[in-house]
Amino acid sequence: MLFLRMLNIQDNLVNRRQLQRGGKAQKFVDSECIRKMDMYTPFRTGVLKSSPTTQSKIGNGQIQQNTPYARRWYYTQANFTDAPRRGCKWFDRMKNNHRDEILQGVAKIVGGKGK
Repeated sequence: MLFLRMLNIQDNLVNRRQLQRGGKAQKFVDSECIRKMDMYTPFRTGVLKSSPTTQSKIGNGQIQQNTPYARRWYYTQANFTDAPRRGCKWFDRMKNNHRDEILQGVAKIVGGKGK
């Protein structure tokens, strides 16, 4: 089982902006991370790629990928010549490439200013 933790937000900011677990902002972050992670996740039969959608509860701040080989694919270097974006550490690579977009979306939801 592979648990991927979301972005951590300070408690005082959470209370002030109503960013608590299960809130609109957390649901947005979870669903956007799953959606954007899709293009980075290894694909053979589609089970690993679709597992966050079927196994994660949107809004709780965790993405679950509970497949027998999720951990192995996440930490083992792999080369997918037909799909060069797909490979190991797909959540980390998605986060590095799309963090600012996701945070701007959260800012719009909670009425803050994006970068």
